[in-house]
Amino acid sequence: MAYIDLKNELPGIRGPMAYRPETARPLNELAEVLLRDDDNTLTRGERELIGTYVSYLNDCFFCQNVHGALAGHYLECNRDKIDVLKKDFAASDLSSKMKALLAIAGSVQKGGKQVALQQIEAAREEGATDREIHDTVLIAAAFCMFNRYVDGLGTWAPQDRQFYINRAPQRAAEGYLDFDLYK
Repeated sequence: MAYIDLKNELPGIRGPMAYRPETARPLNELAEVLLRDDDNTLTRGERELIGTYVSYLNDCFFCQNVHGALAGHYLECNRDKIDVLKKDFAASDLSSKMKALLAIAGSVQKGGKQVALQQIEAAREEGATDREIHDTVLIAAAFCMFNRYVDGLGTWAPQDRQFYINRAPQRAAEGYLDFDLYK
């Protein structure tokens, strides 16, 4: 049960978004642009993985499982692989560029001033563009907000992680602008 009466029984971020649809719209528009825009050199899976990793660092069960399932869907890998990436991406088979971007995202999660120029330079050396660095920082910052929104209101989340995997193909097809979900 959420800390306030959300007037609905929806899980995670869906509950507060249904409660305040006027704030849901710009939040979902931001998520749509950051995570699904086709005019981006980072794949949808890579962008979802950034959100997953930040949500893992923030210990937001709902967000790390929703976006982890989507990352797995897009990257065509299973939950176990996503779990390994969350815990130790540096030892994974991700590209050096993606590892550098995840390191930046991890610093953003701690605080914006935790990002070091050396991290930016390392990402550039691995081929990251300014746009990719920008989007990584913004995705990480946005997920800190989303995670705090979900957990700050004490929303509930389905504990069966298969629930999120089962919904990933539908969410991937529909995107984040399906406002009928919040009515």
